[in-house]
Amino acid sequence: MEWDRIRRRAYQLVIALYISALLGCSAMVIGPFLNDRSIAADPGRALAQVTDVGSFRTTVDFQDENGIFHSPATGLLYPTGLGEGQRVWVNYARTSPDLVKVEGREWTLAIIPALSVGAVATVIAGLLWVAVGFIGGRTKTRNAV
Repeated sequence: MEWDRIRRRAYQLVIALYISALLGCSAMVIGPFLNDRSIAADPGRALAQVTDVGSFRTTVDFQDENGIFHSPATGLLYPTGLGEGQRVWVNYARTSPDLVKVEGREWTLAIIPALSVGAVATVIAGLLWVAVGFIGGRTKTRNAV
């Protein structure tokens, strides 16, 4: 009886973690979509210089149409393949110049990574589901004999 309760709770935990992973995958697509929509609502265009390419963000410096220099603390959206010192055209939201992306790159670039994470989460959840099925399995067979 005790093992049944533990198994049921373990199944619930696997389901909760899997749902959390799928919500994370959804956020990986919805966030860039909303950012692109904000940029498209009031777009600005500028030539930017890549100042730093790090593990977590790529930073750029650019001058907006009013002559004000910006270096967004959150970095550049869709920075793949850029190198330090490179000059690239960027689009930014004029109402929020810290929201800037490489020109020509869209939110759809997030779909493949999100699907990849979702596939890995599905495999892991499946393996955990099978593993949970073995909890207390030996005890039941011993008691039945």
